[in-house]
Order: sequence, then structure tokens, then C-alpha cells
Amino acid sequence: MARTIYWEDGASMILDQTKLPHEVTYVKCTDYKMVCECIVNMRIRGAPAIGIAAAMGIALGARDIKADSYEKFIAGLESVYKDLLSTRPTAVNIEWAVDRMRYFLETHKAEPVEKLKQMLVEEAGRVLEEDIEVNKAIGRYGDKFIKDGARVLTHCNAGGLATGGYGTATAPMRTAHEAGKKIHVYADETRPLLQGARLTAWELADSGIAVTLITDNTAGALMHRGEIDLVIVGTDRTARNGDVANKIGTYMVAVLAKENGIPFYVAAPTSSIDFSMASGDLIPIEERSAEEVTKVHGKLDIAPAGIKVRNLAFDVTPARYVTGIITEKGVFKPEDLHYLVEEGADLDKYRQ
Repeated sequence: MARTIYWEDGASMILDQTKLPHEVTYVKCTDYKMVCECIVNMRIRGAPAIGIAAAMGIALGARDIKADSYEKFIAGLESVYKDLLSTRPTAVNIEWAVDRMRYFLETHKAEPVEKLKQMLVEEAGRVLEEDIEVNKAIGRYGDKFIKDGARVLTHCNAGGLATGGYGTATAPMRTAHEAGKKIHVYADETRPLLQGARLTAWELADSGIAVTLITDNTAGALMHRGEIDLVIVGTDRTARNGDVANKIGTYMVAVLAKENGIPFYVAAPTSSIDFSMASGDLIPIEERSAEEVTKVHGKLDIAPAGIKVRNLAFDVTPARYVTGIITEKGVFKPEDLHYLVEEGADLDKYRQ
């Protein structure tokens, strides 16, 4: 499968996901503002992936700062941080990446500025490499919930395209498939930008995993007919209490799963968990342009001219609908999530 993002010849190479599945092309980002544009316009999307992009954007922004002292260098980076943080408000991974790069610089402040610039490139590379390993760990922990012959529903795209590779929600599916389990994935189309149709269906089929595309309003019917065994979705930000922000429509899927007695799992790398946020009520929800709803790919009009539109990009699923949260450190009930950051907590005691 095509790589989502990588560093090459002094630039961040970003797979343009707005062109998928028909065309595989890359945007060569030579400055951080190009990275910002790719995030805003969803050329790259998915919480872990845009976190990686932000780390690389910081490295690119740092390269253009002319400073003869650490203090001036850090001051110059503030506008880079601000611009990246303003791109998409719901996903916490951009904030996570900025905090990580800030801390990295603070712990290496004795180094010359020019050396720090190169070190930021190397740190961004580590962010990418670590993300792939985190995804694989999520796959290993989540695989046990997928039985041979399981029929799995997923919403939006939390696959390799939403991460550095391998995926979060799709990681347990990939691990199960690689272990020889015969599974079948149902992918919601995910209106209005059709990430499920364009991305999830494409990458799962490319990996040899049996996949069926369904309209968003088919999920409940399949659950009622007994054709779904479990649901696994990703997350853009999960609060400390286990409330989950994910692509719009996830809340409806979770409620339907609860009604039909179907387990609902969330694949959440710890970088996507905002332990500073007490509940999902505090998560900022991005609203996007009306054209994403009234047009198909910005071209074909499908609604009356001038009609009012609410285009929420995300919704929040309360923790009471979540069976378990699959992290790289294990699977936890939503109410036990806080133990991940509590010093001295015996995680074995709370792993599912």
C-alpha cells in the first residue's frame, strides 16, 4: 500500500488522499505552510497521521528560522506552532506533536541552533517510526476480540492512511487476517467525504481482507439482522473519562450497537487520549464548509442552491456505549483509562 507520509530530500512527502482511490500522487511539502494546507484541506487526515505531519511541519518551519541563539530560535517557532495548531481543532495529535517537539528542544537547548534543526528532522522521523509500532501493538491487543469468521463493522477511515502505517481500528483486523482468520469487514461509506468508500474499502481490499462497502444508513439494519459481530472504530480525541470523539456518525453506530448487544471497541493510541480533558463535553468539534455536503467532490450539486447546512466533522460517543478502548498498552474499560497516567498503577489489574 502507498505510504501516507515520509521524509525525502529535505521535504515532507504527503499522499494526497483527496485523489484516492483513483490516483496515487504526493504533495512535496518544502515549507510548513504547505503542511498546514494539506491538513486543512484533508490531503492528509486521521489523528495520528496529522500528528506526524505536524512534527515534520515543525522541522520544516525550523529550517527557515534565522537565529543565532536558542532563545531567538524558540521565539521564531511560536508562529509555526500557532499555525499548525489552528489547522484542525478536534484531533489532539497536533497538540501532542507540538508538545513533544517543544519538550525535545527544551531537553537539548545546549546544542547549536543549526544542529537543533537537523535534530528536529530526526525526531519527526522517530514520531513516524513509533506510530507504526504503536499501531502494531494495538493490533496484537485487539486481535483477541476478533474470532475466526467474525464480521466487523468500521466507520470512516482509521487504517494505514490515517496513521504512519498499519492503522489503529484496522490494526486488529490486519493482525487477525495475518494470523489466518477468515474475517469480513463492513465499511460505512462515511458521508460527506466518503472516507470509508474511498479509503477504507480501498486499503482493506488492497491488503487482501474481505470487505463490503455499505451506506451509512445500512449499519443498523445489518446489526438487527445479526450480520455484525463487533464494531471497531478509531478516535481523534478521547477524554480522560473515556468519551470518544470520532468522525460524525460514530455516535449513531455506538447507540445501535448497544441496542443490538454488539461490542463497540475504540482503537486509541495514547497520543490520541487527552488526559487533561475531563469529559467529551469539552472537546472542540470542527465544523466544515457547506460545499462538502451540497456538492460531490466540489463539483456536482446535489442540494438546492443556498440551502442552509450543518456540517459537523465529528461527534462524541459517551463512554457508556464503549465496550473497551484498545491502546498500545492494552485494552481498558473507559472508566479505567485514567490508570494509564497514574503513577504506580498496576495496569495488568485493569487490562481486559
